[in-house]
Amino acid sequence: MTDKIRLILVDDHAIVRAGFKMLLATSDTIEVIAEADRGETAIQLYQELKPDLLIMDLSMPGLGGLETIHRIIQRDRAARILVFSVHHESVYINRALTAGAKGYITKNSAPELLLEAIYSLMRGENYVEQELIKASRSLKTAQNYRNHQAIIDQFSPREFDVFRLLTQDMTAHKIAEELCLGYKTVANYVTQIKKKLSADSIIELVRIAEDCGIHKP
Repeated sequence: MTDKIRLILVDDHAIVRAGFKMLLATSDTIEVIAEADRGETAIQLYQELKPDLLIMDLSMPGLGGLETIHRIIQRDRAARILVFSVHHESVYINRALTAGAKGYITKNSAPELLLEAIYSLMRGENYVEQELIKASRSLKTAQNYRNHQAIIDQFSPREFDVFRLLTQDMTAHKIAEELCLGYKTVANYVTQIKKKLSADSIIELVRIAEDCGIHKP
């Protein structure tokens, strides 16, 4: 690779993006050409700049990482997207890869793994942090996990975002504000989620989330 790898960084925390840039600056083959703090901006920048690779967090206000991945892949199935997230649970990994991401590593991974993942994706390979693969396998031994996970895997990106935020003790009003949706829309999502998981309360949804490895941040 003689030309520099052109990257876009997507994370809603400026200090995190600054850390990314410092780390990536250690390589003379990588150039950060743009930054975004939300999915909507990432999609626009991707269309305008056509980067070689996009590094993205999952938990962002507005559109959210999963839906952003889905929309970018709809426009460009060859897009290289590397998820760099605080979430290490298999449910996040599976949904990100299903949406179209080519790689997944966590923010507490060794710094050299980020560069390793970038180069792997540029070679046309998929990359998932090895420790995450081990954790994912151990989780799948529980019957409750398998039953609920099968349902959760069928959630739309928006349903999953609402479900995740519900398990973080956020009210429907707060979720509506976080995702830039109407309150009635969020309330409808909550009703659908409860029905699909046969849950009578938010407490039960929290328990299901914990069974599936979706924990509070």
